[in-house]
Amino acid sequence: MLRSSLARRAGAVFAGAAAVLAVFAAPAAAAPAVPTQLNAADMALLNGVRLAGLWEMPAGQMAAEKGSSTRVREVGREIAKQHVALDELVTVAANQLGATIPVDPTGQQQGWLKEMQNAKGVQFDQIFVTRLRAAHGKIFPVIGAVRSATRNPVIRKLADDANRFVLTHMRLLESTGLVEYGQLPPAAMPPAEDLSAMGLASANAGVGPPVNPTLLWSLLVGMLVVGSFATFRLLRGR
Repeated sequence: MLRSSLARRAGAVFAGAAAVLAVFAAPAAAAPAVPTQLNAADMALLNGVRLAGLWEMPAGQMAAEKGSSTRVREVGREIAKQHVALDELVTVAANQLGATIPVDPTGQQQGWLKEMQNAKGVQFDQIFVTRLRAAHGKIFPVIGAVRSATRNPVIRKLADDANRFVLTHMRLLESTGLVEYGQLPPAAMPPAEDLSAMGLASANAGVGPPVNPTLLWSLLVGMLVVGSFATFRLLRGR
């Protein structure tokens, strides 16, 4: 009976030590999944893609009709055609998400369309290429930024589709030979990556710091010593 009792006590001590070690040695639990939701960046993509189609479709149609060169007419026709498909994609995405998107171009975009309507010949060609190339260059980095951070699968898919269309349109416009690269605005660079200890901690928010192995073994040895001492006292008392 004495041995059985001592064995049970020693077993309990070792089991407790093993449990403590397992708890501290186990990797930190993953942060809970962020619920799917629309944020300002998601809405910026929805609205930006929709607005692009609202003015670039008629701009492309104008170019197809009144462009002074064969290539400008071809590019205008193709861009207008592709924006029909892209506009359908953004409309479907907005309906799935219950989001409201614009139905008219902005005042500035309407001004660009009026500018094209009043231009003729090579002047029209240059305005068409310049305005559309600049507009595509502005939304291109927005698509990448939203794609890299969105939690919403519908927005992620729209960003993938929009990226392909916008890149194709920039290449089409550049194929006219009318893009004035020196007049393009400089790229908006993201802020420098924070490699400080605080920055890394923020980047890994939700992940607990690693536990020092020395501390783990100290706890285990301490519990074993306490258990051994208790067992020795019991035996001596008997």
